[in-house]
Amino acid sequence: MRSVLEALLVLLLGAVITISADAAEIEGVKLADKVQVGGVDLVLNGAGVRTRVFFKVYVGALYLNRQANATDAVFADAGPKRIAMHVLRDLTAEQLFSALKDGLGNNHSPGQLAKLEPQVKQLEDIFNAVKATKSGDVIVLDYLPGAGTRVTVRGDDMGTIAGEDFNRALLRIWLGEKPADSGLKKAMLGG
Repeated sequence: MRSVLEALLVLLLGAVITISADAAEIEGVKLADKVQVGGVDLVLNGAGVRTRVFFKVYVGALYLNRQANATDAVFADAGPKRIAMHVLRDLTAEQLFSALKDGLGNNHSPGQLAKLEPQVKQLEDIFNAVKATKSGDVIVLDYLPGAGTRVTVRGDDMGTIAGEDFNRALLRIWLGEKPADSGLKKAMLGG
């Protein structure tokens, strides 16, 4: 009996190791272990589900140069980064932008937001051009040092918004002191 339990334990441990070596899958969304942004390989730092009230809105994933489990480490990394949002439900442009703007407002003072107003307006224009997203769509926010944050929706490059400060402001939506979803923040930081 003991040898059967030991064999079962070895099989289970092997399965856990195999699962962790493969790409993550959350809510049916398969996430790549690695992506390339601006010619740099990034690794999946963490991912989770963004919920609002009781609705599952999207699977959010954070990709970095190297694993980081603290917000300070993410902000200290001046290299490329990616936030990917795998949409789980249909959303209008207004819903998308409103949620992001709320996240910016929750993590910045009015003075800080005023300095970002041109970039925030550019983001609003991008989402207005998209009009809506459907379940299965992917929104990607790639930070490219020296260029800014490239916004891609459904594989289409929608434009690049200048400024490292703007990218840091966006990151605070998910990783700030008042994140959009504390469970998602923890998951993105590998927890």
